[in-house]
Amino acid sequence: MYFESREEAGQKLAAQMFERYRYENCAVVALSDGGVVVGEQIAAALHSILTMLLVESIDIPGESASFGAVSQDGSFSYDSSFSEGEMAEYTSEYHGYLDEQKREAFQKINRLLGDGGLIDHEMLRDHVVILVADGFNSGAALDAAIDFLKPIRISRLVIAAPVASVQAVDKLHMLADELHILDVKDNYLDTNHYYNQNTIPSHEETVAKINKIVLNWR
Repeated sequence: MYFESREEAGQKLAAQMFERYRYENCAVVALSDGGVVVGEQIAAALHSILTMLLVESIDIPGESASFGAVSQDGSFSYDSSFSEGEMAEYTSEYHGYLDEQKREAFQKINRLLGDGGLIDHEMLRDHVVILVADGFNSGAALDAAIDFLKPIRISRLVIAAPVASVQAVDKLHMLADELHILDVKDNYLDTNHYYNQNTIPSHEETVAKINKIVLNWR
């Protein structure tokens, strides 16, 4: 399945979720700039909170995989798809590189947060949290998001994306109360491949927009 745009894909997801969640206290939490574009459509349909969790993945040099990801509270979550042995081997081989990438990722997140945070625990407490991405291939960003949510009492965790890999969906089933995935790929290519239009606001523009929305809620 291919989509004309992330907006169109988000509208399709919103249509799936409307009857179930239109009267629930929901919070749509996007995991990327493209995820915000998708999530806007869901939040608009459900008249819900829309926010973003800043997550920076740290990739393994020369491989299409990630060690894990840093979230905006500074914590680092290893990609749980690796075995303990594999992660120990990578950590030993790339120890200095990994530490430096963690520092750079957290510095980047702090720069983007600017004048205020995008998300806090009270915003999500006792809500149905809908984690949204424009595509799920690896689980690094998702692991960081789950770790961020652990101390927060939420009523339900729903994960939504237009497209995901088979491996990601297997993992998502173990983490979420409910999944909304429009298409599952055996051979997942770059996320942009599944959209005819790939115009996404810059990270800074997305952060500024979300911060403005948060101010309006308060």
